[in-house]
Amino acid sequence: MTIPFIDLLSQRRRIGATIDAALMEVAASGQYIMGPAVGAFEQALCDFGQAPHALSCSNGTDALVLLMMAWGLGPGDAVFCPAFTFAATAEVVALAGATPVFIDVRPDTWTMDPDHLRAAVEAVEREGVLKPRAVIAVDLFGQPADYPALSQIAQKHGLKLIADSAQGFGCTLDGHHPIHWADATTLSFFPAKPLGAYGDGGAVLVNEPALMDQLVSLRVHGQATAADAAAQGFAHDPKYLNPRLGMNGRLDTLQAAVLLEKLKIFPDEIERRNRIAERYVQGLAGHVAATPVVIPGGRSVWAQFTVEHDDRDALAAHLKAQGVPTAVYYPIPLHRQPAYRQHPVGPGGLAVTEAKAERVISLPMSAYLDEAVQDRVIAAVGDFG
Repeated sequence: MTIPFIDLLSQRRRIGATIDAALMEVAASGQYIMGPAVGAFEQALCDFGQAPHALSCSNGTDALVLLMMAWGLGPGDAVFCPAFTFAATAEVVALAGATPVFIDVRPDTWTMDPDHLRAAVEAVEREGVLKPRAVIAVDLFGQPADYPALSQIAQKHGLKLIADSAQGFGCTLDGHHPIHWADATTLSFFPAKPLGAYGDGGAVLVNEPALMDQLVSLRVHGQATAADAAAQGFAHDPKYLNPRLGMNGRLDTLQAAVLLEKLKIFPDEIERRNRIAERYVQGLAGHVAATPVVIPGGRSVWAQFTVEHDDRDALAAHLKAQGVPTAVYYPIPLHRQPAYRQHPVGPGGLAVTEAKAERVISLPMSAYLDEAVQDRVIAAVGDFG
C-alpha cells in the first residue's frame, strides 16, 4: 500500500462532521463574502499567533503582495530574501518592480544566514545603485528563522522585516511567534500546509494599526479607510471611495469557517508533529547524512520532514519502489531559475544553498502519521544503506 506524502484525510475523519456543520451554517446564512466567520477567524489568528492585528486574504502570495503595496516597494528598491525557498517569496518582489537580492542559508537550519544578510545589505549600500528596503525571511519547512539576529540587522539599516511563515505558522522561538520581531508575518492556508483550508487562503499578521488600516483598504480595491471617509466627508459604502490602488484579495467565508474548526485542534496537531519528528530523528540516525536541526529555543511545526543524503536521487527511486513517496524542495534554487537569473546574489555567492539543493529530500509527514507507517518509512530508508 502506497503511503500518502501528506495525509489530509485522517484529519477529515477526526473533525469532518464539525467542518461540514460549519460549512452548512455559512451556506444557510447567505453571507458568502466577508461573513461573520471571517472576522471570527481573524480574531482567532490574533489570539493564537500573539498578534495585535490579523488580516485574512485570498492566499499566501497575495499576503506578500499586499505588503509590497502597503510599503510602496518598487523600482530601485532592494528586498533581501533566500534563494532556497518557493518562487512566491521572490516573485512578489519582482512583480512590484523591486529587486530581489538573494541570501544564503545556514548549513544546519536551512533558514536565512544573518551574517550573509548583513554583508549583502552593506554591499548594496556601498554600491549605491539600489536602496535597501526590506528583508523577507522564510520559516523553511516549519521552523523559525533566527529573528533576533535578523531583526537587529533590519533595525540597524532601517529595513522592514517580513516573516514569510507560509510553511511555519505556529512555530515559535523562545516562546514567541515571529511577529514578536517582524513588522509583519505572512501565512498560507494552502491545503497541504500545517493549518490548511479546503482551498486557497492566506493572512497577514501585523503590529501597527496604521498598517492594518492600509491592508484592509488594499484587500478590497483600495477602498476608503475610516480616516479617508472622514477627510472626504464620504458617508456611503467605503468600497465606492478608492483613494489608492488595491486588489481583490478577500478570504471566502467558507474557508474561514473551515479554518476556525481546524485551528481548534491545531495545538494538538503541532504536538503530534513534534513527536513524529523526534521519532524520525531517532530512527534515521546513521541512515542519512543529516536530520533536521532546529534553532536553539525554536519549535517547528514540521510542515515537512527533510533530511540530507549523499545519493538523494537514488534514495528517492528506492523509496518509490517501496511505496514510500518523497519530495525534493527545492532542486533549482531561485537564483538559478530562468525568471530570476538576472537578479543579484549576496557577496561570495550561495554555496550552502547550492549544496543543499543537491542533497535534501523530504519524507512523509503529517500529524496523523502512525507509528507502524512511520516505521515502514524508516525501515525503507535503512534498507537503502
